[in-house]
Amino acid sequence: MYKTMYKEVEVDVDLSDFDTDDLIEELESRGAGVTDYGDGKDILNAIYEKRRLGKDYQQDLDQLIWLGLGKIL
Repeated sequence: MYKTMYKEVEVDVDLSDFDTDDLIEELESRGAGVTDYGDGKDILNAIYEKRRLGKDYQQDLDQLIWLGLGKIL
């Protein structure tokens, strides 16, 4: 006879314990890809160009929000 048991455990984790590539991979798996946009001007230019050409720029806008606020939608 088998029984399935679930147990909730609280663990403190220091994000510095994780490799940057692992963190980036996790964010990308959640649909929040990370790209180095420096001070934000590169991403603003990308948004401007895509908007000017009528292309979808939502992902770039999400990246700008993440860059500026550190929050992921």
